[in-house]
Amino acid sequence: MTDTITADRRDVLVRARSIFTQKELAERLDYTAKQIGRWEKGECEVPTAVVPALQRILEDRAPYHAAPAADFTFIDLFAGIGGIRLGFEAAGGRCVFTSEWDKYAQKTYVENFGEGHAIEGDITKIEAADIPEHDVLLAGFPCQPFSLAGVSKKNALGRPHGFECTTQGTLFFDVQRIIAERRPKAFLLENVKNLVSHDGGNTFRVIMDVLERQLHYQVYPMVVDGRRFVPQHRQRILLVGFQKDVGFDWEKVLAKMPAVADGPRLRTVLHPEDGSEADVDDGRYITADGKVGKKYILTDRLWQYLQGYAEKHRQAGNGFGCSVVGPQDTSRTLSARYYKDGSEILISRGRGRNPRRLTPRECARLMGYPDTFRIPVSDTRAYKQFGNSVVVPLMAEVAKAMKPGIMHLVKGEPLQFELLQD
Repeated sequence: MTDTITADRRDVLVRARSIFTQKELAERLDYTAKQIGRWEKGECEVPTAVVPALQRILEDRAPYHAAPAADFTFIDLFAGIGGIRLGFEAAGGRCVFTSEWDKYAQKTYVENFGEGHAIEGDITKIEAADIPEHDVLLAGFPCQPFSLAGVSKKNALGRPHGFECTTQGTLFFDVQRIIAERRPKAFLLENVKNLVSHDGGNTFRVIMDVLERQLHYQVYPMVVDGRRFVPQHRQRILLVGFQKDVGFDWEKVLAKMPAVADGPRLRTVLHPEDGSEADVDDGRYITADGKVGKKYILTDRLWQYLQGYAEKHRQAGNGFGCSVVGPQDTSRTLSARYYKDGSEILISRGRGRNPRRLTPRECARLMGYPDTFRIPVSDTRAYKQFGNSVVVPLMAEVAKAMKPGIMHLVKGEPLQFELLQD
Protein backbone atom coordinates (compact mmCIF):
# COMPACT_ATOMS: atom_id res chain seq x y z
CA MET A 1 0.00 0.00 0.00
CA THR A 2 2.86 2.38 0.84
CA ASP A 3 4.39 1.85 -2.61
CA THR A 4 1.03 2.65 -4.26
CA ILE A 5 0.64 5.87 -2.26
CA THR A 6 4.18 6.94 -3.16
CA ALA A 7 3.54 6.20 -6.85
CA ASP A 8 0.32 8.24 -6.78
CA ARG A 9 2.16 11.19 -5.24
CA ARG A 10 4.87 11.01 -7.85
CA ASP A 11 2.31 10.77 -10.65
CA VAL A 12 0.70 14.03 -9.55
CA LEU A 13 4.14 15.65 -9.35
CA VAL A 14 5.14 14.39 -12.81
CA ARG A 15 1.93 15.77 -14.33
CA ALA A 16 2.47 19.12 -12.66
CA ARG A 17 6.10 19.25 -13.81
CA SER A 18 5.03 18.58 -17.40
CA ILE A 19 3.36 22.00 -17.27
CA PHE A 20 5.42 24.04 -14.78
CA THR A 21 9.13 24.50 -14.17
CA GLN A 22 10.59 23.74 -10.74
CA LYS A 23 10.73 27.47 -10.06
CA GLU A 24 7.09 27.98 -11.04
CA LEU A 25 5.95 25.11 -8.83
CA ALA A 26 8.09 26.35 -5.98
CA GLU A 27 6.36 29.73 -6.10
CA ARG A 28 2.91 28.11 -6.08
CA LEU A 29 3.68 25.60 -3.31
CA ASP A 30 5.88 27.82 -1.12
CA TYR A 31 8.74 25.35 -1.35
CA THR A 32 12.18 25.79 -2.88
CA ALA A 33 13.02 24.62 -6.40
CA LYS A 34 15.79 22.54 -4.83
CA GLN A 35 13.25 20.71 -2.65
CA ILE A 36 11.06 19.94 -5.66
CA GLY A 37 14.15 18.62 -7.43
CA ARG A 38 14.78 16.23 -4.52
CA TRP A 39 11.20 14.90 -4.84
CA GLU A 40 11.73 14.32 -8.54
CA LYS A 41 14.99 12.46 -7.98
CA GLY A 42 13.39 10.29 -5.31
CA GLU A 43 15.78 11.56 -2.63
CA CYS A 44 12.76 12.11 -0.42
CA GLU A 45 9.01 11.49 -0.69
CA VAL A 46 6.50 14.07 -1.86
CA PRO A 47 4.82 15.22 1.38
CA THR A 48 1.23 14.07 1.78
CA ALA A 49 0.10 17.65 2.44
CA VAL A 50 1.49 18.79 -0.92
CA VAL A 51 -0.60 16.39 -3.03
CA PRO A 52 -3.94 18.28 -2.69
CA ALA A 53 -2.15 21.50 -3.61
CA LEU A 54 -0.66 19.88 -6.70
CA GLN A 55 -4.08 18.56 -7.69
CA ARG A 56 -5.63 22.01 -7.31
CA ILE A 57 -2.89 23.50 -9.45
CA LEU A 58 -3.64 20.97 -12.19
CA GLU A 59 -7.40 21.57 -11.97
CA ASP A 60 -7.00 25.33 -12.08
CA ARG A 61 -4.70 25.13 -15.09
CA ALA A 62 -7.45 24.41 -17.62
CA PRO A 63 -5.90 24.60 -21.11
CA TYR A 64 -7.42 26.86 -23.74
CA HIS A 65 -7.86 23.82 -25.97
CA ALA A 66 -10.98 21.74 -25.36
CA ALA A 67 -11.26 18.28 -26.92
CA PRO A 68 -13.90 18.36 -29.66
CA ALA A 69 -16.57 15.77 -30.35
CA ALA A 70 -15.01 13.07 -32.50
CA ASP A 71 -15.99 11.86 -35.95
CA PHE A 72 -12.82 9.74 -36.07
CA THR A 73 -9.77 9.02 -33.91
CA PHE A 74 -6.09 9.52 -34.64
CA ILE A 75 -2.65 9.14 -33.09
CA ASP A 76 0.03 11.83 -33.18
CA LEU A 77 3.55 10.42 -33.66
CA PHE A 78 6.70 12.58 -33.58
CA ALA A 79 4.14 15.14 -32.50
CA GLY A 80 6.37 18.15 -31.89
CA ILE A 81 4.09 20.87 -30.53
CA GLY A 82 0.90 19.55 -32.12
CA GLY A 83 0.60 21.36 -35.44
CA ILE A 84 -0.75 18.35 -37.35
CA ARG A 85 -3.07 17.56 -34.45
CA LEU A 86 -4.63 21.03 -34.66
CA GLY A 87 -5.44 20.48 -38.32
CA PHE A 88 -7.08 17.10 -37.79
CA GLU A 89 -9.04 18.22 -34.75
CA ALA A 90 -10.44 21.02 -36.89
CA ALA A 91 -11.73 18.29 -39.22
CA GLY A 92 -13.52 16.50 -36.37
CA GLY A 93 -10.86 14.08 -35.17
CA ARG A 94 -9.90 13.17 -31.60
CA CYS A 95 -6.35 12.32 -30.54
CA VAL A 96 -6.03 9.09 -28.54
CA PHE A 97 -2.24 8.72 -28.36
CA THR A 98 0.74 11.06 -28.55
CA SER A 99 4.45 10.35 -28.81
CA GLU A 100 7.14 13.04 -28.61
CA TRP A 101 10.58 12.53 -27.11
CA ASP A 102 11.71 16.15 -26.60
CA LYS A 103 10.80 17.34 -23.09
CA TYR A 104 10.52 20.99 -24.12
CA ALA A 105 8.15 20.16 -26.98
CA GLN A 106 6.19 18.05 -24.50
CA LYS A 107 5.87 21.10 -22.26
CA THR A 108 4.42 23.22 -25.06
CA TYR A 109 2.15 20.38 -26.16
CA VAL A 110 0.71 19.82 -22.69
CA GLU A 111 0.29 23.55 -22.14
CA ASN A 112 -1.95 23.73 -25.18
CA PHE A 113 -3.71 20.37 -25.25
CA GLY A 114 -3.99 19.47 -21.57
CA GLU A 115 -3.95 16.10 -19.86
CA GLY A 116 -6.37 14.07 -21.97
CA HIS A 117 -3.74 11.35 -22.09
CA ALA A 118 -0.08 11.03 -21.22
CA ILE A 119 2.56 11.96 -23.77
CA GLU A 120 4.75 8.97 -24.46
CA GLY A 121 8.44 9.52 -25.13
CA ASP A 122 10.72 7.35 -27.25
CA ILE A 123 8.52 5.60 -29.81
CA THR A 124 11.16 2.92 -30.38
CA LYS A 125 10.50 1.63 -26.86
CA ILE A 126 6.72 1.39 -27.23
CA GLU A 127 5.17 -1.86 -28.38
CA ALA A 128 2.78 -1.37 -31.29
CA ALA A 129 0.21 -3.55 -29.51
CA ASP A 130 0.20 -1.08 -26.60
CA ILE A 131 -0.91 1.80 -28.83
CA PRO A 132 -4.69 2.33 -28.83
CA GLU A 133 -6.71 1.43 -31.88
CA HIS A 134 -7.20 4.44 -34.13
CA ASP A 135 -8.64 5.43 -37.47
CA VAL A 136 -5.84 7.69 -38.71
CA LEU A 137 -2.09 7.69 -38.06
CA LEU A 138 -0.30 11.06 -38.22
CA ALA A 139 3.48 11.24 -38.26
CA GLY A 140 5.84 14.10 -38.99
CA PHE A 141 8.71 11.66 -38.68
CA PRO A 142 12.15 13.25 -38.15
CA CYS A 143 13.48 14.82 -41.30
CA GLN A 144 17.12 15.45 -40.33
CA PRO A 145 18.52 12.32 -42.03
CA PHE A 146 16.73 13.23 -45.27
CA SER A 147 17.34 16.99 -45.36
CA LEU A 148 19.98 18.67 -47.49
CA ALA A 149 21.60 20.17 -44.40
CA GLY A 150 21.60 16.86 -42.54
CA VAL A 151 23.02 14.93 -45.47
CA SER A 152 25.76 17.50 -46.11
CA LYS A 153 26.78 17.56 -42.47
CA LYS A 154 26.89 13.79 -42.11
CA ASN A 155 28.77 13.39 -45.40
CA ALA A 156 31.38 15.85 -44.15
CA LEU A 157 31.73 13.86 -40.92
CA GLY A 158 31.78 10.53 -42.72
CA ARG A 159 28.57 9.43 -41.02
CA PRO A 160 25.73 7.40 -42.57
CA HIS A 161 22.37 9.00 -43.26
CA GLY A 162 18.89 8.07 -44.41
CA PHE A 163 18.08 4.39 -43.98
CA GLU A 164 21.72 3.69 -43.11
CA CYS A 165 21.54 5.99 -40.11
CA THR A 166 21.29 4.02 -36.87
CA THR A 167 19.48 6.77 -35.00
CA GLN A 168 16.82 8.88 -36.68
CA GLY A 169 16.90 7.28 -40.09
CA THR A 170 15.28 4.08 -38.89
CA LEU A 171 12.37 5.83 -37.19
CA PHE A 172 10.30 5.44 -40.34
CA PHE A 173 10.26 1.75 -39.60
CA ASP A 174 8.52 2.47 -36.28
CA VAL A 175 5.76 4.03 -38.35
CA GLN A 176 5.79 0.86 -40.47
CA ARG A 177 5.45 -1.54 -37.54
CA ILE A 178 2.60 0.49 -35.98
CA ILE A 179 0.69 0.60 -39.27
CA ALA A 180 1.26 -3.14 -39.71
CA GLU A 181 -0.04 -3.89 -36.21
CA ARG A 182 -2.95 -1.45 -35.96
CA ARG A 183 -4.02 -1.14 -39.61
CA PRO A 184 -5.44 2.40 -39.46
CA LYS A 185 -7.93 3.33 -42.14
CA ALA A 186 -5.71 6.20 -43.28
CA PHE A 187 -2.47 8.02 -42.55
CA LEU A 188 -0.68 11.28 -43.23
CA LEU A 189 3.12 11.35 -43.21
CA GLU A 190 5.03 14.63 -43.48
CA ASN A 191 8.67 15.25 -44.32
CA VAL A 192 11.06 17.63 -46.07
CA LYS A 193 10.90 18.00 -49.85
CA ASN A 194 14.37 16.50 -50.20
CA LEU A 195 13.03 13.12 -49.11
CA VAL A 196 12.06 12.56 -52.76
CA SER A 197 15.60 12.97 -54.11
CA HIS A 198 17.65 11.65 -51.19
CA ASP A 199 20.16 8.95 -52.12
CA GLY A 200 19.29 9.24 -55.80
CA GLY A 201 15.61 8.64 -55.04
CA ASN A 202 16.29 5.31 -53.33
CA THR A 203 15.05 6.43 -49.90
CA PHE A 204 11.69 7.51 -51.30
CA ARG A 205 11.38 4.32 -53.35
CA VAL A 206 11.92 2.26 -50.21
CA ILE A 207 9.27 4.23 -48.31
CA MET A 208 6.73 3.85 -51.11
CA ASP A 209 7.54 0.15 -51.43
CA VAL A 210 6.92 -0.37 -47.72
CA LEU A 211 3.64 1.53 -47.73
CA GLU A 212 2.22 0.20 -50.97
CA ARG A 213 3.66 -3.27 -51.57
CA GLN A 214 4.31 -4.45 -48.01
CA LEU A 215 1.48 -2.72 -46.14
CA HIS A 216 -0.96 -2.60 -49.08
CA TYR A 217 -2.10 1.03 -48.81
CA GLN A 218 -3.09 3.35 -51.62
CA VAL A 219 -0.60 6.20 -51.27
CA TYR A 220 -0.82 9.70 -52.73
CA PRO A 221 2.42 11.73 -52.37
CA MET A 222 2.62 15.45 -53.14
CA VAL A 223 5.02 18.31 -52.45
CA VAL A 224 3.01 21.30 -51.23
CA ASP A 225 4.20 24.83 -50.47
CA GLY A 226 2.87 26.31 -47.24
CA ARG A 227 3.12 29.69 -48.92
CA ARG A 228 -0.48 29.13 -50.03
CA PHE A 229 -1.53 29.86 -46.44
CA VAL A 230 1.31 31.74 -44.73
CA PRO A 231 3.87 34.32 -45.90
CA GLN A 232 6.67 31.77 -46.00
CA HIS A 233 8.13 29.61 -48.76
CA ARG A 234 7.96 26.18 -47.12
CA GLN A 235 7.80 23.09 -49.31
CA ARG A 236 7.07 19.77 -47.66
CA ILE A 237 6.15 16.36 -48.99
CA LEU A 238 2.88 14.95 -47.72
CA LEU A 239 2.07 11.26 -48.11
CA VAL A 240 -1.66 10.60 -47.81
CA GLY A 241 -2.57 6.94 -47.49
CA PHE A 242 -5.83 4.96 -47.40
CA GLN A 243 -6.57 1.25 -47.03
CA LYS A 244 -8.14 1.34 -50.48
CA ASP A 245 -8.81 3.75 -53.31
CA VAL A 246 -11.33 6.33 -52.10
CA GLY A 247 -10.97 8.79 -54.94
CA PHE A 248 -8.48 11.11 -53.26
CA ASP A 249 -7.02 13.41 -55.90
CA TRP A 250 -4.25 15.91 -55.08
CA GLU A 251 -4.94 18.00 -58.17
CA LYS A 252 -8.50 18.61 -57.02
CA VAL A 253 -7.34 19.28 -53.47
CA LEU A 254 -4.73 21.81 -54.61
CA ALA A 255 -7.26 23.47 -56.90
CA LYS A 256 -9.36 24.29 -53.85
CA MET A 257 -6.44 25.83 -51.98
CA PRO A 258 -5.30 29.44 -52.48
CA ALA A 259 -2.79 29.82 -55.29
CA VAL A 260 0.86 30.13 -54.20
CA ALA A 261 1.05 33.59 -55.80
CA ASP A 262 -1.99 34.71 -53.83
CA GLY A 263 -0.60 33.78 -50.43
CA PRO A 264 -0.50 36.37 -47.62
CA ARG A 265 2.40 38.74 -46.99
CA LEU A 266 4.49 39.26 -43.87
CA ARG A 267 2.43 42.25 -42.74
CA THR A 268 -0.23 39.73 -41.67
CA VAL A 269 2.05 38.19 -39.03
CA LEU A 270 4.24 41.09 -37.86
CA HIS A 271 3.58 43.04 -34.71
CA PRO A 272 1.98 46.32 -35.85
CA GLU A 273 4.09 48.31 -33.35
CA ASP A 274 1.36 50.95 -33.15
CA GLY A 275 0.35 50.29 -29.55
CA SER A 276 -2.58 48.03 -30.39
CA GLU A 277 -0.79 44.89 -29.18
CA ALA A 278 0.58 46.18 -25.89
CA ASP A 279 -0.86 43.24 -23.93
CA VAL A 280 0.03 40.36 -26.26
CA ASP A 281 1.81 37.52 -24.42
CA ASP A 282 1.85 39.66 -21.26
CA GLY A 283 4.41 42.00 -22.78
CA ARG A 284 6.96 39.23 -23.24
CA TYR A 285 7.93 40.24 -26.78
CA ILE A 286 6.89 43.87 -27.06
CA THR A 287 7.17 46.89 -24.82
CA ALA A 288 4.35 48.75 -23.08
CA ASP A 289 3.96 51.07 -26.05
CA GLY A 290 3.65 48.15 -28.47
CA LYS A 291 7.17 48.22 -29.92
CA VAL A 292 9.16 45.03 -30.46
CA GLY A 293 11.66 44.53 -27.65
CA LYS A 294 15.23 45.71 -28.20
CA LYS A 295 16.64 42.24 -27.66
CA TYR A 296 15.27 41.22 -31.05
CA ILE A 297 17.18 43.98 -32.86
CA LEU A 298 20.57 42.87 -34.23
CA THR A 299 23.62 44.37 -32.58
CA ASP A 300 26.02 46.39 -34.73
CA ARG A 301 28.60 43.63 -34.48
CA LEU A 302 26.25 40.84 -35.58
CA TRP A 303 24.76 42.91 -38.38
CA GLN A 304 28.20 43.81 -39.72
CA TYR A 305 29.23 40.15 -39.58
CA LEU A 306 26.14 38.95 -41.45
CA GLN A 307 26.55 41.59 -44.16
CA GLY A 308 30.19 40.63 -44.62
CA TYR A 309 29.29 36.96 -44.78
CA ALA A 310 26.62 37.61 -47.40
CA GLU A 311 28.98 39.75 -49.50
CA LYS A 312 31.63 37.04 -49.40
CA HIS A 313 29.22 34.50 -50.83
CA ARG A 314 27.83 36.92 -53.41
CA GLN A 315 31.35 37.38 -54.76
CA ALA A 316 31.74 33.59 -54.84
CA GLY A 317 28.58 33.38 -56.93
CA ASN A 318 26.32 31.51 -54.53
CA GLY A 319 23.17 32.45 -52.63
CA PHE A 320 24.26 31.99 -49.05
CA GLY A 321 23.75 34.88 -46.69
CA CYS A 322 21.15 36.76 -44.72
CA SER A 323 17.73 37.71 -46.05
CA VAL A 324 16.17 41.06 -45.10
CA VAL A 325 12.45 41.31 -45.84
CA GLY A 326 9.63 43.76 -45.27
CA PRO A 327 5.86 43.73 -44.70
CA GLN A 328 5.03 43.21 -48.39
CA ASP A 329 7.40 40.26 -48.82
CA THR A 330 7.29 36.50 -48.36
CA SER A 331 10.02 34.98 -46.23
CA ARG A 332 12.41 32.11 -46.69
CA THR A 333 11.75 28.89 -44.81
CA LEU A 334 11.87 29.25 -41.03
CA SER A 335 14.36 26.69 -39.71
CA ALA A 336 15.11 25.20 -36.32
CA ARG A 337 18.44 27.08 -36.32
CA TYR A 338 16.70 30.46 -36.35
CA TYR A 339 17.70 31.03 -32.72
CA LYS A 340 21.38 31.29 -33.72
CA ASP A 341 21.31 34.59 -35.61
CA GLY A 342 17.96 34.81 -37.40
CA SER A 343 19.77 35.38 -40.67
CA GLU A 344 17.27 33.59 -42.94
CA ILE A 345 14.45 35.98 -41.97
CA LEU A 346 15.44 39.46 -40.83
CA ILE A 347 12.81 42.19 -40.68
CA SER A 348 13.78 45.56 -42.13
CA ARG A 349 13.44 48.55 -39.80
CA GLY A 350 14.18 51.13 -42.47
CA ARG A 351 17.31 52.71 -43.92
CA GLY A 352 20.12 53.29 -41.44
CA ARG A 353 18.66 51.00 -38.76
CA ASN A 354 19.68 47.44 -37.99
CA PRO A 355 17.07 44.80 -38.86
CA ARG A 356 15.53 42.55 -36.24
CA ARG A 357 14.64 38.93 -35.74
CA LEU A 358 11.07 37.72 -35.66
CA THR A 359 9.68 37.31 -32.16
CA PRO A 360 8.51 33.81 -31.17
CA ARG A 361 4.90 35.01 -31.49
CA GLU A 362 5.58 36.14 -35.04
CA CYS A 363 7.15 32.75 -35.73
CA ALA A 364 3.99 31.09 -34.42
CA ARG A 365 1.91 33.22 -36.77
CA LEU A 366 4.30 32.46 -39.64
CA MET A 367 3.45 28.77 -39.13
CA GLY A 368 -0.28 29.51 -38.92
CA TYR A 369 -0.76 29.01 -35.17
CA PRO A 370 -3.52 31.08 -33.54
CA ASP A 371 -2.58 33.77 -31.04
CA THR A 372 -4.30 31.66 -28.36
CA PHE A 373 -1.50 29.10 -28.74
CA ARG A 374 0.64 29.34 -25.62
CA ILE A 375 4.44 29.59 -25.72
CA PRO A 376 5.65 28.41 -22.29
CA VAL A 377 9.31 27.87 -23.23
CA SER A 378 12.31 30.15 -23.72
CA ASP A 379 12.83 32.06 -26.97
CA THR A 380 15.56 29.64 -28.02
CA ARG A 381 13.31 26.62 -27.52
CA ALA A 382 10.37 28.37 -29.17
CA TYR A 383 12.41 29.16 -32.29
CA LYS A 384 13.45 25.52 -32.54
CA GLN A 385 9.89 24.28 -32.04
CA PHE A 386 8.26 26.51 -34.64
CA GLY A 387 11.14 25.92 -37.07
CA ASN A 388 10.50 22.18 -36.80
CA SER A 389 6.73 22.49 -37.01
CA VAL A 390 4.17 22.34 -39.81
CA VAL A 391 1.97 24.97 -41.43
CA VAL A 392 -1.23 24.52 -39.42
CA PRO A 393 -3.81 25.79 -41.96
CA LEU A 394 -2.27 23.52 -44.60
CA MET A 395 -2.72 20.55 -42.27
CA ALA A 396 -6.33 21.59 -41.67
CA GLU A 397 -7.00 21.77 -45.41
CA VAL A 398 -5.47 18.34 -46.02
CA ALA A 399 -7.44 16.86 -43.13
CA LYS A 400 -10.63 18.33 -44.58
CA ALA A 401 -9.82 16.82 -47.98
CA MET A 402 -9.07 13.42 -46.43
CA LYS A 403 -12.20 13.32 -44.30
CA PRO A 404 -14.64 11.94 -46.92
CA GLY A 405 -12.33 8.96 -47.46
CA ILE A 406 -11.77 8.52 -43.73
CA MET A 407 -15.48 8.54 -42.94
CA HIS A 408 -16.20 6.16 -45.81
CA LEU A 409 -13.74 3.63 -44.40
CA VAL A 410 -14.60 4.22 -40.73
CA LYS A 411 -18.41 4.37 -40.86
CA GLY A 412 -19.29 3.27 -44.36
CA GLU A 413 -20.53 6.73 -45.29
CA PRO A 414 -20.94 7.40 -49.02
CA LEU A 415 -18.00 9.21 -50.57
CA GLN A 416 -18.88 12.89 -50.79
CA PHE A 417 -16.74 13.92 -53.70
CA GLU A 418 -18.21 17.40 -53.72
CA LEU A 419 -16.16 18.11 -50.62
CA LEU A 420 -13.07 17.58 -52.77
CA GLN A 421 -14.33 19.19 -55.95
CA ASP A 422 -16.36 22.26 -54.96
